[in-house]
Amino acid sequence: MRILIIGGTRFLGRHLVDAARAGGHDVTLFNRGRTAPDAFRDVEQLHGDRDGGLDPLGDRNWDAVIDTCGYVPRIVRQSVERLSSGSRRYVFVSSVSVYSDLSRAGLTEDAQVSVLDDPATEDVLANYGALKAACESVVQDVFGPRALLIRPGLIVGPHDPTERFSYWVRRCAQGGTLLAPDVPQYPIQFIDARDLACWIVDLVQREVGGLFNAVGPRRSLTLAEFLSSCARSLGVDAVPVWVATDFLARHGVRPWTDLPLWAGDDDLGIAQIDGARAWSAGLSLRSLEETVRDTWRWIGQRADNGLLGGLSREREASLLAAWALQPREYGGVFRRPTG
Repeated sequence: MRILIIGGTRFLGRHLVDAARAGGHDVTLFNRGRTAPDAFRDVEQLHGDRDGGLDPLGDRNWDAVIDTCGYVPRIVRQSVERLSSGSRRYVFVSSVSVYSDLSRAGLTEDAQVSVLDDPATEDVLANYGALKAACESVVQDVFGPRALLIRPGLIVGPHDPTERFSYWVRRCAQGGTLLAPDVPQYPIQFIDARDLACWIVDLVQREVGGLFNAVGPRRSLTLAEFLSSCARSLGVDAVPVWVATDFLARHGVRPWTDLPLWAGDDDLGIAQIDGARAWSAGLSLRSLEETVRDTWRWIGQRADNGLLGGLSREREASLLAAWALQPREYGGVFRRPTG
């Protein structure tokens, strides 16, 4: 098959290239040539801008287009309409953030999605979920049953440009006592980018359309289990100190940003999305242990190995010291690490 990937050199796109080539497919990338331009020297790359600069695509045809970086409906419409007549399928990588009520657990693909208050807005930071939902509508309007819409949860693994998952891998690898929010039973969901990529390519090969939540693991996973598995996978002794969430809030510790994977109570449902439809459609998930080990190996290979997000070790130590000094405020019990 001839596959056009919009993007393709940063994170998920890289793994899509690998998965498509492993399947014997002919891959072309369309991007601006700015991110990791030497990542795939032997893969055809067309350089342009998806916002008004699609001419390098010419009149060529592809069996499938995989769009990994669409955020604004106006811009997505340009590529969708340009490629509609010459492409059999358009795959749009969306997000579980499209759902309007992320406080609820077990959201399926039929749950209500967010709607933009201002249809003209292009403020992605403030309207990420609603803009993604609007992009989905654009793809469906043009491609109809030929559209394949994928709503991943948190995408993790090698080449992740964020610190949402790798923060904990890095911190566990450093060992010792680590600060964690006092919600050990907090649910955790994620999907390894390599599993997502292989499955998307498989769906394209089987000419599957429709809408899927792409999340894992299949069994419920808690924050305590996640941290324990990270330490065990890396062969280190890393034990959490469970710090009260109101204490963290008073000290300016932000859920998700300073302590990734913990989104707070308001968005608890974002880590409890229903993935049954995707699993039934062949989504296969590797073990958490493999993802952790491979992510740690990749972190060590990065040219820039600095901390991209989460708490610095200095701030973590300061918070732990402050927490140790005031146990009485929290029932007189300082929850020290346990084995």
